Amino acid sequence: MTTRSITTSLLATSLLLGLAACKGPEAQQARQDAAQAADSAGVAAREAVDQAAAATREARDEAAVASRQAAADTQQALDRAADASAAAARDTRAAARDAAAGASDATADAAQNVANKAREVADDAKRNADEHNH
Repeated sequence: MTTRSITTSLLATSLLLGLAACKGPEAQQARQDAAQAADSAGVAAREAVDQAAAATREARDEAAVASRQAAADTQQALDRAADASAAAARDTRAAARDAAAGASDATADAAQNVANKAREVADDAKRNADEHNH
């Protein structure tokens, strides 16, 4: 209930009580006017309460809709994040496999180069030995 409605109701009630002490036809009319003013103030107060309640219900309904939408948006974001994480994990596994294969190839190449160099050194040593023996 608004302050204005409360104030109007209090003033109308005070006026009604004050006029109740008066006598005569003017006093009777004043009492009726005051009673009508009090009734009008009561009606206005009830309307204000009804409007406030309706506004509260509407705000509650809008908040519920917004909350449901936010929950749906959050779920979609979580789903996208999970998909992105799964894709990143797949990419990481593939990169690790490729790196391991590359490392194996590099190791094999390095071993072959060492073997070739060892053969060359052995061949040179054999030639030197043969030349010194002749």
